[in-house]
Amino acid sequence: MSEWNEPSNAGQESQIKGMGASPENSKEWRLIEKMVSTLGAEQRRSRRWGIFFKLLTFSYLLVLLLIASGQWKQGGSASGLGDHTAVVDVHGVIADKEDASASNIISSLQRAFKNENSRAVMLRINSPGGSPVQSSLIAARIQRLSADKNIPVYAFVEDVAASGGYWLAASADEIYIDSSSVVGSIGVISTGFGLDQLINKHGIERRVHTAGNSKSMLDPFQPQKDEDIKRLKKLLEDVHQNFKDHISSRRGSKLADRDLFTGEIWVGQRAIDDGLVDGIGHVVPFFKEKFGDKVSFKNFGQKKSILSRFGTKIYGDIGHSIEERAAFARFGM
Repeated sequence: MSEWNEPSNAGQESQIKGMGASPENSKEWRLIEKMVSTLGAEQRRSRRWGIFFKLLTFSYLLVLLLIASGQWKQGGSASGLGDHTAVVDVHGVIADKEDASASNIISSLQRAFKNENSRAVMLRINSPGGSPVQSSLIAARIQRLSADKNIPVYAFVEDVAASGGYWLAASADEIYIDSSSVVGSIGVISTGFGLDQLINKHGIERRVHTAGNSKSMLDPFQPQKDEDIKRLKKLLEDVHQNFKDHISSRRGSKLADRDLFTGEIWVGQRAIDDGLVDGIGHVVPFFKEKFGDKVSFKNFGQKKSILSRFGTKIYGDIGHSIEERAAFARFGM
């Protein structure tokens, strides 16, 4: 009879012992759990900072959009200032598509005169002139708004108010300058270049076909014609006469009894003596004398686009800056 042997527990105990965690394995698991926990905390912290910076960026962009859309006005709310002198700046060349264009300046003027707290309107001028049409449109609107609202207009000249710049200054009730300000240049000019010899030198033939004898008047690629020059001078004389009529009607008996419409410029006291301006005066002392020591000012200038605020109109600004500096240079500025 065979002997029955009880199964040995040695293998089972060995298997159970192998399944159990040794002290070393337990320590490794705790280390892994700690690393996972730390990594999760870092990720949560990173997400929170990411959300914060996204909100900050969004808020910044929102502020820029509000500024660009004109929701925030420079100088604060006019209604909160009480009675004030409205300021409209005319800086640079007066021409279409420029800061001192008729559309821009007239828009500022309308807001200045419309404001119920405006006691007076001040034109702060620093312009070498520009388009006679743009100047005439602005001047006419100044006179109409001043008469409709019964609000006086005072012009203060900084460096220069020449040609079209003086055209605007004369639309004010009174004109004041610094002792070194340049005013006048009551004339009209037309400039250009003749390139006909240049293209002939390079063997380039200019081909022009017109219906109408004057359609190619003063073509820079063709020699000048006497009849074209006579016609241009007549046009300039017509515009000059409009300029003279405007100055005569605005300054009247204040003007000296001599020809002031030659395109000549004057500085300081000489301009006063010839009646082109009313005196030497500076803004704050003048208006304190007019309205008292608590005088305040509100600028109704044009709000620039978001691009121009941050100087991104690079290419257009380069050409414009050169042209504008050339215009000021004619008066030593």
